[in-house]
Amino acid sequence: MVAMFQEDNGTSSVASSPLQVFSTMSLNRPTLLASSSPFHCLKDLKPEERGLYLIHLLLTCANHVASGSLQNANAALEQLSHLASPDGDTMQRIAAYFTEALANRILKSWPGLYKALNATQTRTNNVFEEIHVRRLFFEMFPILKVSYLLTNRAILEAMEGEKMVHVIDLDASEPAQWLALLQAFNSRPEGPPHLRITGVHHQKEVLEQMAHRLIEEAEKLDIPFQFNPVVSRLDCLNVEQLRVKTGEALAVSSVLQLHTFLASDDDLMRKNCALRFQNNPSGVDLQRVLMMSHGSAAEARENDMSNNNGYSPSGDSASSLPLPSSGRTDSFLNAIWGLSPKVMVVTEQDSDHNGSTLMERLLESLYTYAALFDCLETKVPRTSQDRIKVEKMLFGEEIKNIISCEGFERRERHEKLEKWSQRIDLAGFGNVPLSYYAMLQARRLLQGCGFDGYRIKEESGCAVICWQDRPLYSVSAWRCRK
Repeated sequence: MVAMFQEDNGTSSVASSPLQVFSTMSLNRPTLLASSSPFHCLKDLKPEERGLYLIHLLLTCANHVASGSLQNANAALEQLSHLASPDGDTMQRIAAYFTEALANRILKSWPGLYKALNATQTRTNNVFEEIHVRRLFFEMFPILKVSYLLTNRAILEAMEGEKMVHVIDLDASEPAQWLALLQAFNSRPEGPPHLRITGVHHQKEVLEQMAHRLIEEAEKLDIPFQFNPVVSRLDCLNVEQLRVKTGEALAVSSVLQLHTFLASDDDLMRKNCALRFQNNPSGVDLQRVLMMSHGSAAEARENDMSNNNGYSPSGDSASSLPLPSSGRTDSFLNAIWGLSPKVMVVTEQDSDHNGSTLMERLLESLYTYAALFDCLETKVPRTSQDRIKVEKMLFGEEIKNIISCEGFERRERHEKLEKWSQRIDLAGFGNVPLSYYAMLQARRLLQGCGFDGYRIKEESGCAVICWQDRPLYSVSAWRCRK
């Protein structure tokens, strides 16, 4: 990974990222860790040295937070506040949001204090502001452009020759993807199909805006088109609302949505753990319970399958209780499988931010968000208000959720492609390798739009979008195994 450091004279020089060299270097500044050290010394650090020291402070602070050493954590936070800045260089900006997240986590350990401090703050969950920030993300990064291109290509290839096509969008907030699909269908040699798009979103106004854009484009192209709006949060969705009809060729698009179900699975596992202890405190399998508490539903299921040959004994034993593998993620994927889609395309963050400990999540997310902030540093001026919005309202909120939240409240549970592949495979889907032509188009998009530093690598028929060598997002296509 390469980071751009901007010197005081305004010129940019390429240097190794502090994250890349931190593990092989030691900071020879032990005196700076003392809470009584003069802060003006910190201001004299060079950008590269400051970046390393910020990482050192973040890891030190996180260790103190995790161990409950709040006085030492406070001392580290005080030094961080003098070095971190949301409008500084790459590492200063990242550190500002991780510092805020760690401080927020400390406050949450005193629920009364946390609630009192936030009691008079009005939460402005303006969905249109969120969509605006996502639009900025779409414009500043090639991630969603590549995702939409690969998704549309997989749909077009799966729907070759079909006359009735139904596409389900599990997060219908961005019409750009489907405007491109309408145009692509219109160019088919056999002519466009009758196209129906079902959009799922929790805000009616968002769906109305999307319907207006798509109907307008379909009329202009003279394509038979219907838009079916479903006002619902994804975790409350009833598949009956999707109104899948006999004779339709079905496609499902999930862009950055499936990971939100993992919080429900974790909540279910914890409740099952408590129930097992309550019902059978002396006979509980402690190894199994620990795995349920700290592992994934898929790992729990694999362990049961290997120990019991796929059979859960009946009777009064603890094993007869519902397994955590029957959580919301599995249930949702099973429900989608029941609709028999010809293709399902999944885009997710290709990161491991679902570790059971704070330190695991901090280290992994530090690398990921350093790469994302690096991307912006090479493309967008530091003074850009739009850049600050994306960093604060998108990345900053994700960092805060990953670091300061636990249990059901921790929604940003990003996992690697390998885990998603196992999960989706267990739900009865088989991988559909993305075509050579689709991958070629995606690479040409990166080159043609001037997104230097990005690359796309193929992994088991799936696409992994990287910044330099750091995987950021994955796109995979699936079909039902009968």
